[in-house]
Amino acid sequence: MIGPALGAMLPAALAVALSPFPLIAIVLILSGAHGRRNGPLFAAGWITGLAIAATLVAVLFGAADDPGSTSSAIADWGRVLAGAAFIVLGARKWWKRPRAGERAEPPRWMASLDDATAGRALLLGALLSGANPKNLVLTASATASVVEAGAHDVGLAAAVAVYVLLASCTVLGAVGLHLGGGGRAASFLEGVRRFMVANSTVITVIVLLLLGAGVLGDGLSGLGR
Repeated sequence: MIGPALGAMLPAALAVALSPFPLIAIVLILSGAHGRRNGPLFAAGWITGLAIAATLVAVLFGAADDPGSTSSAIADWGRVLAGAAFIVLGARKWWKRPRAGERAEPPRWMASLDDATAGRALLLGALLSGANPKNLVLTASATASVVEAGAHDVGLAAAVAVYVLLASCTVLGAVGLHLGGGGRAASFLEGVRRFMVANSTVITVIVLLLLGAGVLGDGLSGLGR
């Protein structure tokens, strides 16, 4: 059952990994005065947050592999509502995007990332991954899909671990590049940050609309079983 389980959760994992804000945050942290310390701490918090969220969903929806169960119905209705919400949020974000000549203001929490304490870096990583509403919905949908595919016990744990690693690949990659790549890596990461800042609205809208359609479709398919 591992193959279908991995296929079911792959889109959500990639959507979490390619979210603009975590990438911007990790590059800002790495370029700060304590980047070599705070970068790995942020990554550890990120992985921990995702792992906790996925584990909680796996426990709550452990019976979702039975199409007639209450857990399965809740998961499918949750997908329908979440998918519709993603589409609405994507359309709203596009409608409220900065117009030509306007400069998008970064979130306030980004202002102090370059001199963040160790505890703040760790906590921020956990909050951006496990407590972020979009990531939480994606993690819940992916984990429920793994359960519905019939993965249990060791198979479920392995699938969740793969999901967490895939969803963390960009954060882990940025930390690895910074620690081992020297000045060229720092220049590359700064280029990535600038690209993400400049195109964060477009990237977020595309992710929300595509995932919204996918999650909504999965939910409607599940309700029709």
